[in-house]
Amino acid sequence: MNSGIEKLFLKVFSENNLKKFEKFILFFATIGFIIHLGLILLNNNGLLNLSIGEDNLLQNPISAIYTPFSFILVYEAFLLIYYLPRSFTTSVGKQYEIISLILIRKIFKDIPDVNLNDNWFLNENNIQLIYDLSGILIVFFLIFIFRKLKENLPNLSVNKNLERFINYKRLISLILVPVLTTVCLISFFDWFNGVFSNEPFDDNLNYLFFVDFFTILILVDVFILLISFQYTERYSQLIRNTGFIISTILLRLSFSATGLVSIILLVSGIIFGIIILAIYNQMEKQSIKI
Repeated sequence: MNSGIEKLFLKVFSENNLKKFEKFILFFATIGFIIHLGLILLNNNGLLNLSIGEDNLLQNPISAIYTPFSFILVYEAFLLIYYLPRSFTTSVGKQYEIISLILIRKIFKDIPDVNLNDNWFLNENNIQLIYDLSGILIVFFLIFIFRKLKENLPNLSVNKNLERFINYKRLISLILVPVLTTVCLISFFDWFNGVFSNEPFDDNLNYLFFVDFFTILILVDVFILLISFQYTERYSQLIRNTGFIISTILLRLSFSATGLVSIILLVSGIIFGIIILAIYNQMEKQSIKI
């Protein structure tokens, strides 16, 4: 059974399929960008009257960058599923990268709302842009630190138990492909109906799909943690994996907050993950010396 799971995983996530999916995403990102620009042109010339909730993305050409970034994020989510069997650390690091891209995409939506005529620090949209710009710089630097710490992780020898555990994670990755594809399609149709109907679209557009995505990831991480109890009794590894789940939960909570609180939760989640990894590295070095 384990060999069958491995073969299926390698077939689904083959280099050829990854390249095809990358080209597919690049094509639709380009087409989406052109369509978005066209809708802005029609909207600004009175030929179309569309608004996306309270945040209008159909007035400023800069907002059109929001669309290709959305497709890039979907591709990054797919890569996260691909990296899931490798290690908890690799998976969490990929989640941090996705969060940074979500924040960058949000900046492209916020820039057209900046008011240069008003007092800069009295305008809510201007302040939000400052929060987001500061947030992405901090997050980018924290991801750099996390990667440096990850390079110092000890290499574990692959035994039968570890190989079996990896195959369990491969099976979870295979299950996640149709699950997250379905969630993505449902989110898109919910957004589409909200835009092209008289019903208001109240959900936070920036985190559409990713709220459900990170919720599923938290549940998956907990499930993997429970499975890992069968294959390791090392206290440091169990605490590290549990700490990473707490870090992911903080990232998920940032979606429900706004303004500075959202950025604080996001940054706190990554800092927590970095501290957990740093302590884990030190504990592993001590155990090797002993």
